[in-house]
Amino acid sequence: MTRLRDARRVHVVGVGGAGMSAVAQLLVERGVEVTGSDAHDSPRLDQLRSAGISVTVGHEDSAVRTADVVLWSPAVRDDDAELIAAHGEGATLLARAELFSQLSDLGEVVGLCGTHGKTTATSMMIHVARAARRNVGWLVGAEVLGVGSNGHWGAEGLIVEVDESYGTFARLAPHALGLLNVEADHLDYYGSLEELERAFGALVDRTEGTVVAWTDDPGAERVAATRPSVVRVGTREATWCVRDVVLTRSNATFTLVGPGETLGLHLAVTGAHNVANAAVVAVLARQWGLDISSVVEGLANFAGAPRRFQLRGRWRGADVYEDYAHLPGEIAATLRTTKALGYERALVIFQPHRVTRTVALVEDFAHAFVGASELIVTDLYDAGETNPHDVHGDLVADAVRRAYPGISVRYVEDLAMVAGEMAHVRDVDVVLVVGAGDVGRIIEEFVERA
Repeated sequence: MTRLRDARRVHVVGVGGAGMSAVAQLLVERGVEVTGSDAHDSPRLDQLRSAGISVTVGHEDSAVRTADVVLWSPAVRDDDAELIAAHGEGATLLARAELFSQLSDLGEVVGLCGTHGKTTATSMMIHVARAARRNVGWLVGAEVLGVGSNGHWGAEGLIVEVDESYGTFARLAPHALGLLNVEADHLDYYGSLEELERAFGALVDRTEGTVVAWTDDPGAERVAATRPSVVRVGTREATWCVRDVVLTRSNATFTLVGPGETLGLHLAVTGAHNVANAAVVAVLARQWGLDISSVVEGLANFAGAPRRFQLRGRWRGADVYEDYAHLPGEIAATLRTTKALGYERALVIFQPHRVTRTVALVEDFAHAFVGASELIVTDLYDAGETNPHDVHGDLVADAVRRAYPGISVRYVEDLAMVAGEMAHVRDVDVVLVVGAGDVGRIIEEFVERA
């Protein structure tokens, strides 16, 4: 069996996915010959080609036959022709969980985990490490704004967005870890919130060094509660306390007070969720040995992450934000952020993501939109899942109507119909386009041109 650190030729099936494209980018920068394939062409494949990776659309048996190691996206079926060919040629096949288990071979892994906020926090940590002049590598789910692509090789450690979906992190043993939150998700795999929390707890137990947790979050608090070694960060009863938070529509400032030191921090992004992410990153960075000035500089340099409360323009005088929120807690936090920033009348355009998630969390989604004046729910983005019971987005719309009759709720089965439906919306001062699928593409249809 060839270990990833020793591989000279790696083929990635489903290389167009965010996680796998990051791995491909890191490996090619490390000097590995990388090839890849995907079912459909995309701008991301063009980026990989520009980086020197040979990428094809459709099956690529010839590349598989010469590879030492073959990796594949969780979206790829076990009976994929390339995987079968690779097995026949004797290549080492590594699923995502096995890949994560070997990351420590490539460098000291510092991970950021949680059911949401991982991309943002990981990007923050990258900025801090670069401010400290650390030659770090990274794997993250989106482009790091102001820095570069979602994957990069570096010789002084590896900063990793730790994915919990489908047991991906089940064998990862990081050097240090930041735990942001734990909310019910991926219950089709874990079965219950309790099992998901146990999985996060096992990750904490496998961590060799410091674990830092945002214990204002109930799920993270439960994971940390039985592990006294966890460094607690929060606004109450924590080792490191967040104080004096000031939010504007464009930035945030706060004070972080810990044992023997106080940090005054400024962010060029807003929102209580970003304050929480930054606080965990700051403490984790200090525990990792990065100096205070680098923490302050790096967090000030962070310019946000794509589709994370990203201002996209205006519509009828209202500010339009795109947000990746797709869990009930995330959506509720985004609406709280808009209220804290002085917005009073919010239109939310929500695209449910995955059949299993929608069914499992429908009652939680019913309470996620408190504070919205208007809600447009689109049909769900199935992300390749089967839909044997013919579930659609109206399941969420109906649940919200029952729970909160005061919210004006519309269900639109086709994304192309959303812009037209907005003509019937009453006056609002903010529009939130939320979801993890392709709902963001509708923004260009209604946003005002400068």
